Amino acid sequence: MIEHLDTDVAVVGGGIVGGSAALFLRRMRFGVVLLERDWCGAKASGVNFGGVRRQGRPLEQLPLAQRAHTLWGRLPELVGSDCEYLRSGHLKLARSEADLDSLIAYRDRAEGFGLGLEIIAGVAFRERWPALGERALGGSLCPEDGHANPRLVSPAFARAAAALGAVVREQTPVDAVDRDGARFVLRSGDRLEVRARYVLNVSGAWSGRLAAAFGEPVPLESGHPCMAVTEPLPGFLDVNIGVEGGGVYGRQVARGNVVVGGGRGFALDADRARPQRDAVVTLMADAAELFPQLRGAHVIRCWSGVEGYTPDRNPVIGPSATTTGLFHAFGFSGAGFQIGPAVGEALAELVRDGRSSAPLDAFRIDRFLKQKDRGGAAA
Repeated sequence: MIEHLDTDVAVVGGGIVGGSAALFLRRMRFGVVLLERDWCGAKASGVNFGGVRRQGRPLEQLPLAQRAHTLWGRLPELVGSDCEYLRSGHLKLARSEADLDSLIAYRDRAEGFGLGLEIIAGVAFRERWPALGERALGGSLCPEDGHANPRLVSPAFARAAAALGAVVREQTPVDAVDRDGARFVLRSGDRLEVRARYVLNVSGAWSGRLAAAFGEPVPLESGHPCMAVTEPLPGFLDVNIGVEGGGVYGRQVARGNVVVGGGRGFALDADRARPQRDAVVTLMADAAELFPQLRGAHVIRCWSGVEGYTPDRNPVIGPSATTTGLFHAFGFSGAGFQIGPAVGEALAELVRDGRSSAPLDAFRIDRFLKQKDRGGAAA
């Protein structure tokens, strides 16, 4: 027998955006049903590097990043745990004078957003971080950025939403979404039918399917990051590390394990990915150039995941351009973890008020439709 649920908002996706949106909607007293095809936080939100950084983002994302920064500081209040969140600082390394010039230029462009970026180079850099390899000649420090445990954060938001009365259904894929008058009808096989006034399309790399079903195709591609973690090592790294121009990133957790990322994995199918063996070998060799302490260290686990990437590397956030009551948030292009809670709060505001106090125009879904009309690649 099919189960029928009637609610205000159906949230399709249980990652950090979906879980936080469900929580904020419940705090606004909306009825919420969250539907997750796997387990909450099992996809990109739970298998990412865990960096909680504002530094290096496109300027149009910084208002959301600043808003999220405040929310991350409230994690114990919001979800009942700090989820191993630490404001360790985020240090973006320069491996050349050109890299350092680029970091200085970004600092100047981002002035006024409150990041507090510090450029440190030469003797001062070497004295402050003597453990870093000679390949790095300086960097840009964002003192209040940091990292958290992604395996804890997204499930914590979903549990907090459930504690406030949200209906959270895991292992419940959404097979069809239709419109019936003023309400949406979502079906999961022959087990469940949900009717809702609003739908939040926040299912990560799979969100394009729902958007396309309502006439909004987005050129969304899947990417598969490569990450690894070492055995516990003596403490040597007190900041979250990135590299200007991309490449290796790393952090050391309290237990001593060093988490590193860089390169790409490969898809097993549409839902699963694995790291490539050669990519892991290259990653560890590159990481050892920056962190000599990793030479000879044992890698105890490596992994990948499935992330959704847009052509311009900016997410889609905001109302549907075709369908009243439908809202999107996806395509974070490997950088959704930090801004996730702010996006969830912005979606809740859109449902409640029809607008968000965060500027979202840069993330409109119809920017891709406009590109298609102009003859750009949007399919």
